[in-house]
Amino acid sequence: MNSSTNSLDDVSADSSAEFPDRASMMEVRLQAQEDEITLLKSSLADALRRLRLHDQLLPLLKQQLIAVNPAAARVLNQVCCSDGCTSSRKLSSSSAVDGIRQTAPRVRRNSEKLGNPERQRKRLDKKAASSANLLTRSPSLENRAKELIASAGSPGSRRGTYSQGQSIKMFIRGRPITMYIPSNIQNYEDLKMEPPSERLELDWVYGYRGRDCRANLYFLPTGEAVYFIACVIVLYHINNRTQRHYRKHTDCVRCLTVHPDKVRVASGQTAGVDKDGKPLQPCVHIWDSTSLVTLQQIGLGTFQRGVGSVAFSFADSGVFLCVIDDSNEHMLSVWDCNKCTKHAEVKSTNEAVFAVEFNPSDSTNIITCGKSHVYFWTLNAGQFTKKQGIFGKYKKPKFIQCFVFSLTGDVLTGDSEGNILTWGKSAADTKTLGKGAKETFQIMRQTRAHEGSVFTLCTLQGGALLSGGGKDRKIIRWSADLAPERECEIPEKFGAVRTIADVDGEELLVGTTRNAILRGTFSDGFVAIVQGHVDEMWGLATHPSQNIFLTCGHDRQVCLWNTEEHTVDWSISLEDYGLCAGFCPNGSVVSVGLNTGRWMVLDLLTREVVSESIDGNEQLSVMRYSPDGSFLAVGSHDNFIYIYNVTESGRRYTRFGKCNGHSSFITHLDWSKDGKYIMSNSGDYEILYWDIASGCKLLRNRFDSKDREWASYTCVLGFHVMGVWLEGSDGTDINALCRSHSERVVAVADDFCKVHLFQYPCPKLKAPSHKYEGHGSHVTNVCFTHSDSHLLSMGGKDTCILQWKVIGGGAPDSRERLASASSTSTSSPEPATS
Repeated sequence: MNSSTNSLDDVSADSSAEFPDRASMMEVRLQAQEDEITLLKSSLADALRRLRLHDQLLPLLKQQLIAVNPAAARVLNQVCCSDGCTSSRKLSSSSAVDGIRQTAPRVRRNSEKLGNPERQRKRLDKKAASSANLLTRSPSLENRAKELIASAGSPGSRRGTYSQGQSIKMFIRGRPITMYIPSNIQNYEDLKMEPPSERLELDWVYGYRGRDCRANLYFLPTGEAVYFIACVIVLYHINNRTQRHYRKHTDCVRCLTVHPDKVRVASGQTAGVDKDGKPLQPCVHIWDSTSLVTLQQIGLGTFQRGVGSVAFSFADSGVFLCVIDDSNEHMLSVWDCNKCTKHAEVKSTNEAVFAVEFNPSDSTNIITCGKSHVYFWTLNAGQFTKKQGIFGKYKKPKFIQCFVFSLTGDVLTGDSEGNILTWGKSAADTKTLGKGAKETFQIMRQTRAHEGSVFTLCTLQGGALLSGGGKDRKIIRWSADLAPERECEIPEKFGAVRTIADVDGEELLVGTTRNAILRGTFSDGFVAIVQGHVDEMWGLATHPSQNIFLTCGHDRQVCLWNTEEHTVDWSISLEDYGLCAGFCPNGSVVSVGLNTGRWMVLDLLTREVVSESIDGNEQLSVMRYSPDGSFLAVGSHDNFIYIYNVTESGRRYTRFGKCNGHSSFITHLDWSKDGKYIMSNSGDYEILYWDIASGCKLLRNRFDSKDREWASYTCVLGFHVMGVWLEGSDGTDINALCRSHSERVVAVADDFCKVHLFQYPCPKLKAPSHKYEGHGSHVTNVCFTHSDSHLLSMGGKDTCILQWKVIGGGAPDSRERLASASSTSTSSPEPATS
C-alpha cells in the first residue's frame, strides 16, 4: 500500500536519474523531424507555385519584351530557363515531365496562329495587356520582372539591383530569404561588424534544482547557503541577501559536497553535448568557496555521461574524494584530492545510485544506496569488497533514498516506505552460512517516520536527527534514540522536503522538490528565500516602466519578479501552460497566452483576470501590444495573427481583424513605431509585413517596408539581425532575440545554452559577439528591462532565470552605425561568429 502511494515521488526521482540523456535526445530528434516536415511541405508548395507561374507568364512576358527591348528579352530567356531548371530540381522527375507535356502543345498552337502579320500584331497587344494584368495581380512577379529588366542594363551585378534599391539573400536549410537593404546604406559590402562596447555581467540567479537532485544544499561558516541550478553554483548570503557565483562548469551541475574544512567544495556535472551533438567530458571541480578559484579538476575524460554523487573523506581530513558516475554500471571511484590521481575503481550496480558517503571514522569504509539496495564497501590495497545490506524479516523497500551515520557508528537509512532503518554489524552466522562466513550488516531497528518517502536525513550536534518527508511534507526532529521531539509541515505550494541544512542547531534551511529554499524554525515556521519554476519556461515579459518582469511556463505558474529585491512579488496557478506574455504600455495589466489558444489579461495589483478570450485551438506564441496600447496582436500556431482593439486602459478587448497569409505557425512579431504595421516571422522562415490600419492587409511588396522603423525588434529573421545567424543554421538554432530600447545592442537566445550580445544593427553574416554561459539547456527567451540596465534570460529544461547587468557603452547609435562603415573589425575575448 505504501509503495503505491509513494510511486509518484519515487518514479520521478528514479527516472530523472536514469534516463535524462535519452529523453532529451528523443525530444530533440522529434522536434527536428517536425521542423523538417514543415519545411518540406512549405518548399514543395513554393516550388509548385513558382512552376505554375512560370508556365503562365513566360510566353506572354517574352512576346511583350520582344517588341519593347530585344536585349532584355534575351536576358529574360536566359534567367527564366535557369530558374525553371532550379524549380524542376526541387520537384520529382514525373512532375517536371508533366509540366513539359502541358506546355509543348500550347507553344505549337501559338506558332501556328501567328502566320498573319496583322493578326499577330493584334494578338501581341492583347497578350501584353493580359501580361500587365497578371503582373498587377502578383506584385512579387512584378518585382521580379523589374529586376530582370534592370539586370539587362547591368549584367555584371553581383546582387539583384532594383530601380528602388538593393537586396541580398541568406539561406536557411537551403531556403533563400530575401533581405532588402535600407536606403541609408550606400555600400553594403563596406559595412564592418564589431562586437558591442556593452558587456554582460551575471548579477543574479533565480531558482534552485530540487526537483531531481539530492544533498545539494549546504550552509557555510561565511553565512552563505551554497546550492546549484543549471551550470551555476550559487553562494547566497542569507542575511545580506547577496550572491556570488562559481561558473567554471560547462554543463548542468548534478551534485555537490563540502570539505571537512568548510572552505573547499567539490561539484560534479553532467557530460552534455556540443553544438554538433558530440558528448563532452564531465569532471569534478574542487574549488575554494572564499576566492572561487578552481583548485583541482578530477577525472576529466574518466566519467561517463556525468557525475551523480561525490563525497569527501572525514577521518583523514578530506584526503580522498569518492565519485559515482552516471554510466550504466555506476562506476565507484576513489581519488587522491592532492595528487588528482585515481586510487581505486569498481562497478557498483546497474540500478540508480542516490548517495555515497565515507564512514566518518574510517576512510576505508564507504556506503552507497539507491534503488533496491544499500551497499557497504571496504577499500583495501586499492581493491573494493562489497557487502549488501540484508533486510531479513523486514520488507525490502523499492528505494533507499538517503542515509547518515549516528554517533554510535550505526547507519540510519530513509526509504520509500516512510521508515528509518537502523543498520549495525552482525557477527558471522557460521551455523547457517558455514565456516568461512563473514560479518554482515543487518537491520537492528525499524522506525516509522513519514507517510511517503523519507527524502533526507540530517544529523545535529549532540546526536539529534532531522528527517524530511515526501508525501506528508513534514520535518521531524528526533532524539538520539529516535524518539520524535518536534515536527512541522511546510506549505503545499513548495512541494516535498528534498534536503535539510542546519544553520545553528535551531534555524534550518530546507530545499524542496518544487525548486524552493525555505528558511525558518520549528517555532516560527518557514518562509521562502529562493523560488523558481519547476518545468520548462517560455514566456517572459518586462514591465514598461518598473523593475519587474513576468514569467510563465509548463508548470502552469505565472510569476511576477522584482529585479531589485530579487524576489517573487506574486505567483498564480493556471489551468493550462503559459507560453507567452506581454505588458500593456500603461503598465497596469499583462496578457498571457496559453497552449490551448486561450489568453487572459491580468491586473498587476489585484491579480484578477480582467479579460479573456480564445483564438483557435492551438498554442499561442506571441502577445504584443502596439506602442500606444490601442491594439493587441496575438500570434498563434494556427498560422494566424489575431488583432484586437484595446480600450478602458487595457481592460476591454474587441476583435479588429485577422492577419491571414502565413503558411506555418507564427513565431515572432513586432509593431512599427507608428503602430500601423506589423512584421512577423513563421516556422517556415517567412518574413511578412501587414498593414493593420488598412484592415490587416498583407503587404505583397516587402521592398516598401525596408525603411520602416520598429518599436521593438524580436523577430529573429530580418535585415537588421541577419548577422546573428551561424553559417549552416537549421532555422531553429535561435529561439529568441531582443533589441535594447536604446537600439544599440541585440541579445540572442540560442539552442546551445548560450546568450549572445551583438551590436545593433548587425546585418552581415559572421558578425562578432560577446558570448555568455550559465544555462544548462536551450535558452528560450531574452528581454531587456525598461531602462536597459539589465538583461533577463531564461532556460528551458534547466528552469533557471539569469539576470545580467549591462555594463559599458558609449558607442554611436544604430543609425550612425548603419549609415557609416567602420574602419576595422575587432573580436571580443569570446567571439561568436555567425
